[in-house]
Amino acid sequence: MLKNSITKNCLLILFTSLFSVCEVSAQKDWQSIQTVEDLYLAYPETVKGIFEHLELSHSDLAAVKEAKERGNWVLAAENLLEYYREGDNARSLRKTIPLLSTDKTIAEADTILQDVFTIQNVKGKVPLLPDGHRDWYYKGPNNDREWAWLSNRHSQLMQVMNAYFETGNPKYASYMDLFLKDFIIKSMPYPGVKGSESIWRGLEVAARAKAWSRVFYGMMESEYLSPATRLLILSSLPDHAHYSRNFHGGNNWLTMEISALATIAAYFPEFKASEDWLDYAIAAMTASMRDQVYPDGVQTELASHYHNVSMHNFELFQSLCEAAGRELPDYFTQTIKGMYGYIAKAVRPDGHRILNNDGDRGSDRELILEGAEKFDEPVWAFIASNGEAGIVPNEGPSFFFPWAGQLISRSGFEASAHWSFFDMGPWGSGHQHNDKLHLSVTAFGKDYLVDAGRFAYTGAVADKFRPYAKSSKGHNVLLIDGKGQLPGPTHATEALDQRYVKIATDFDYASQSFDQFEDLEGKVTHVRSLFYVREAFWVVVDRVVTDRPRKITALWHWHPDIRLSQDKLQVTGKHQDGNLAIMPVGDNLNHVVQVIKGQETPEIQGWYSPEYNLYEPNTVSTYQTNIEKSTNLVWLLVPSREEGVITYARILSENNEMVELEIKQDGEKWHLIIPFLDSELADLKK
Repeated sequence: MLKNSITKNCLLILFTSLFSVCEVSAQKDWQSIQTVEDLYLAYPETVKGIFEHLELSHSDLAAVKEAKERGNWVLAAENLLEYYREGDNARSLRKTIPLLSTDKTIAEADTILQDVFTIQNVKGKVPLLPDGHRDWYYKGPNNDREWAWLSNRHSQLMQVMNAYFETGNPKYASYMDLFLKDFIIKSMPYPGVKGSESIWRGLEVAARAKAWSRVFYGMMESEYLSPATRLLILSSLPDHAHYSRNFHGGNNWLTMEISALATIAAYFPEFKASEDWLDYAIAAMTASMRDQVYPDGVQTELASHYHNVSMHNFELFQSLCEAAGRELPDYFTQTIKGMYGYIAKAVRPDGHRILNNDGDRGSDRELILEGAEKFDEPVWAFIASNGEAGIVPNEGPSFFFPWAGQLISRSGFEASAHWSFFDMGPWGSGHQHNDKLHLSVTAFGKDYLVDAGRFAYTGAVADKFRPYAKSSKGHNVLLIDGKGQLPGPTHATEALDQRYVKIATDFDYASQSFDQFEDLEGKVTHVRSLFYVREAFWVVVDRVVTDRPRKITALWHWHPDIRLSQDKLQVTGKHQDGNLAIMPVGDNLNHVVQVIKGQETPEIQGWYSPEYNLYEPNTVSTYQTNIEKSTNLVWLLVPSREEGVITYARILSENNEMVELEIKQDGEKWHLIIPFLDSELADLKK
């Protein structure tokens, strides 16, 4: 008995050792896995697992079903790939393979072939691990987890695929094959839980599902995408669908994740759960659209970048439902149209979007022109093209969005027009900055007064600049006793009443307030009224209602390209195409003016970030004054083409209800009545 027991144990140890050797060998030789048989020998359970997700009762899958029932897994998998090759799925994604192989190259794609990825303007080389796999947890040269997240969305795969179809060079297709094989094998097994690490996080899962679908069908006729890699994609997509179905977030995250779920369901209807996935996706997406888009067309995060992200994914979802033969409510199309209408009416004269909250100052011009054609809105084309296309709007040139609480003031639609953005709305449902009552100003095709931007979310750049980016200190607002704003309400429960806004032929008026400041003793309310005289100037009136003496600091952040000059209390920003002067107005002014640029100590101040991970010093002019009681502070902002334009301004009367001003320039005179929180009283006389 003892001898038999020893023999059995020896055999068990030998079998286990051989299995371990085979497993290690498979891991080390993963690069050589090409055929269906190769994959089955190395990862038999992975191949078998594909069929657990398939509805094999479809008549076109009869050959697959028969081979599977006979236990011939290799033949079943080969038949499955043949089914996809001959089928009609995703015809819009299928591409014609280049007829000739060439040695043409594209520099950016060649960089990716060296495993050097550029993520949010930061370039890093992904290292190889001892097993030959890339380190998919690599966080880039700045040890930034955001870098790892975005590199795992596989946008670089799309760049390489585009290079292949543009050049016909097979090295790009071969890289795609190895890239996908590497990632999918290394990422196994699917954890099946909500995560936040580099690979299995919602946004990365969603982006990969969309990218892989394009590769799977776009490379359908290519000999360079191996059968093994095609099967690996099919094995992993149900896991991606499971994640998006069960662990998705809200706001713009939901639009990305649920549109990914719909992508898999629409393009791979053979999966057993596809109909259920699509049912869930339609219910979740339509409900989310109602929740995250205001009636004025603005996405509730109130960040221009994420507005566009949501809009793109709503459109993608709509196209997927159309491809799957599923109808959406009429309001779905109308909401997308409203979102396009917002970016068209809010766009700067140079075609760039608002830079607010966690947005980037990217160009929306081409996007608006596409929307104008799609929805037959030539007015949008007129705005985006500075009048070179489309038809003249019957409304405008200024626009107010009452749910978002945003006033866009303009002198006209030409490229050199005045433009300003005044933030009167809620804090936002995500990606917020503490910046209510901020004002940005553009004139003559150039930004003058700016938002600081978002800098970065994680890593060294974020550690240094993120608190500044989110704080009031990075915006054109008031600090009270050196303190900035606290977070406000995330959503608007109703539209702002017209008593706070007036858009007239010759002027715009808007007014709002804020009263929650960080670690501030006593009570204080900041009321800011904006008055824009069309084609002339802006007036900002800040009323500080306080129960005790305060130190007030007004911040004016300038674009980095603007050069400043100072004449007593007047600060003028200069550019080759024009100027903008800021002038405090009133008697007995005791402002102390300070100009700060690129400051790091004792605190961060004077920095600007137009895009993620891009930043540079900019200049901030601060006005500091001490008040004993509730006080009005008046600022005149005068744009001019030429230097030396002399403008006179005086306060005729003021109280806790309004300020009355007289302004003179070049023989013209304006009489302004600027109330607080009461548009009915706002008036302009010449």
